[in-house]
Amino acid sequence: MKVFCIGLNKTGTTTLGECLRILGYKHTSFSQTLLEGVALGNSDKVIEITNLHDSFADWPYPLIYKQLDCIYNGSRFILSRRKTPETWFNSLASHSLRTDPFVGSRTRSLVYGYPYPQLNPIAHLAFYNKHLNDARSYFRNRPQDILELCWDEGSGWKDICSFLSLPVPHQDLPYSNSTRLGNMSNDKKNKNLLNWYTQLHQNTLYSCNNENPKTDSRDA
Repeated sequence: MKVFCIGLNKTGTTTLGECLRILGYKHTSFSQTLLEGVALGNSDKVIEITNLHDSFADWPYPLIYKQLDCIYNGSRFILSRRKTPETWFNSLASHSLRTDPFVGSRTRSLVYGYPYPQLNPIAHLAFYNKHLNDARSYFRNRPQDILELCWDEGSGWKDICSFLSLPVPHQDLPYSNSTRLGNMSNDKKNKNLLNWYTQLHQNTLYSCNNENPKTDSRDA
């Protein structure tokens, strides 16, 4: 039985992955190569990887859970979330300043359509809410196949182990905070790149707003 973690990044997927490793799953996580393949409409490499592992988290898996469900009958899915959409967005925005400036911005562009979440908070919050609602709707008649998990609200070992029919380990949850552990040296680089994108975005909006010249009625 395979386990797919289908929560978006910054919903505790790193901690969840560590939990699954402790429980004995052969786990794998984010892959830029697989994400780019999915973005281009090619999931062949994803299937090669999923055949070799037991559990999965982060990109590209939350984007293709419906296809994976069809391929791997009997799998289980864990939908991680934050206590509020705003909590998730703030974590994502903070994390965006710690990642590698170019890998991170490319990844976010492929997933969310923007290199930095600060460029369009409304679009990101809509993406988050839609992802949750779509997953809930997809599994609405199969509650035994999905676990909704929120570390902020006290989810823990008992929830995971009950869902997977496994004994609870005699150890604390391995909380991981990749935002805190991120590379602080990237902060200035990301802020500079974010400022550049912000200016570019503003210039584009200004240009679009001025591309509708008035038509002189005498030219009609």
